[in-house]
Amino acid sequence: MTGVVIVAHEPLASSLLSCASHIFGELSGVLAYDAGNDEDPDQMFRAVLERIESAAAGEGVLVLTDVVGATPANQTDRAAREASRLGTPTTVLAGVNIPMLLRTLPYRHLSLDDLAQRALAGGTQGVLRVDGEPEDH
Repeated sequence: MTGVVIVAHEPLASSLLSCASHIFGELSGVLAYDAGNDEDPDQMFRAVLERIESAAAGEGVLVLTDVVGATPANQTDRAAREASRLGTPTTVLAGVNIPMLLRTLPYRHLSLDDLAQRALAGGTQGVLRVDGEPEDH
């Protein structure tokens, strides 16, 4: 089973995990990390790496983060590269949202690459306008 770690500015990661747990019940191998506003980047790196190692169950870890270029995503990328170097295949996707997470969790039996593709599809297909096109005036 592929592990999942959610890393985002606080309190988004734990809120996303709470929402997913509300839908799916208890989720083993799925962890969240809320990055604090004034948190030391090295501390963040260590905390994310620890969660990647904890979520790993032999199939790798998919890490979902919020904003490309922000400190949580940068430290997540750094931790993922270190985890991979240490033997845990790790993939990072940015732009986490509820549809991405809900498309990910039921398919954790898939390979890491297949799960990442499914997560990307869920995240992008879940963002759309639902009230129709605006009228031309």
